[in-house]
Amino acid sequence: MAWNHAKITDWLLSVGPDIPDLEALTLALADRIAEDGVPLLRVRLAMRTVHPLMTAVSTIWDRDAATNDVFASPHGLEQRSAYAGSPMARIIQTRAPVRQDLTALTSDDHVAFLELRARGATDYFGLPLRFGDHLSGIMIFVTDAADGFSADHIRGFCDVALATAPLVEVMRLSILSEAVATSYLGPGTAKRVLGGEITRGHVDHLDAAILISDLRGWTQMNAELPVEESVAIANAYFDLLDTAVRANGGEILKFMGDGVLAIFPVTDNPVNAGHKALQAALDASSQQTRNLRFGIGLHLGDVLYGNIGSERRLDFTVMGQAVNLAARIEALCAETGQTILMSEDLARRVDLLDNRLGPYAVKGVPAPIPVFFATEKTAGKNKTPPDMSEGV
Repeated sequence: MAWNHAKITDWLLSVGPDIPDLEALTLALADRIAEDGVPLLRVRLAMRTVHPLMTAVSTIWDRDAATNDVFASPHGLEQRSAYAGSPMARIIQTRAPVRQDLTALTSDDHVAFLELRARGATDYFGLPLRFGDHLSGIMIFVTDAADGFSADHIRGFCDVALATAPLVEVMRLSILSEAVATSYLGPGTAKRVLGGEITRGHVDHLDAAILISDLRGWTQMNAELPVEESVAIANAYFDLLDTAVRANGGEILKFMGDGVLAIFPVTDNPVNAGHKALQAALDASSQQTRNLRFGIGLHLGDVLYGNIGSERRLDFTVMGQAVNLAARIEALCAETGQTILMSEDLARRVDLLDNRLGPYAVKGVPAPIPVFFATEKTAGKNKTPPDMSEGV
């Protein structure tokens, strides 16, 4: 029976750009094709992507399933036994369609085909979605009709794939831009940049609690350990700080060699921001080991937050005297043997003025400043719980 695949492609061209993501596209497209009389059992849309945590994403529409599956494939997919020799691997490698009569399988055929056949599937057709940069996606159709797909079905699938490819490519590029921005800038800053704040000199004044941390013994570590071991320690340290900062509503803006710069913006109450920064510091410091030691400096003040740099190379960061002071306070951790030190401004917000360590001279400040310390015990597990409704 012929189906009106031109109607499907017209719909893709007119409505497709408004479909928000791969899952919505897969489900809407499969529903429309099935409603047009094509005997579909399963439809899958997949795309390769550039992302620090995954190498591909895909969505499956299944006629008989209560819910539809969304998969994110981690890196290393190509080395997995389930992928090697699979129909999807063949499509990617050959950039050509794969058609398989599922009623004529042997035990030597790939497990992906055998599992479909066990469900009663009779025909498989997969084809590449070609993108402008040659990182292709894949569209797969499966039926359980006794006669399989007709020649007209296959021609229609090829036409639908041509109209679908540009939509999937735009979605892939959207995932790429968000992944790159979030991975290198942080989620809050990424939203600002992707929202258009990319002009040099576009800066705002921001009240924030500032956390600066530095890994202890990094120079000696690099001199004594193989580079792979020292990098592994640095990554463990960054993971630890990132987990603590994000769990308490902050955002890491920058990894600076073996250091970390994070902020906890004041949205309505500086006390909340101060408690969040302190709790993040306490959470991180509790995870220290003999081989993983670091200092943390905390301060609360006004910073310049935005784009600085050259005409062609920008950095989205915070700067100003408040950031400098947090860095100077953190540098005192090694001198004093303390893990967490803070300014009077922050100590007042978190009710730790009794934890005065003493006045210290710091670079860039004309007179010695009072510095305060915090430990799990002296901070009383952050005496006033922060209002976690605040976020970056």
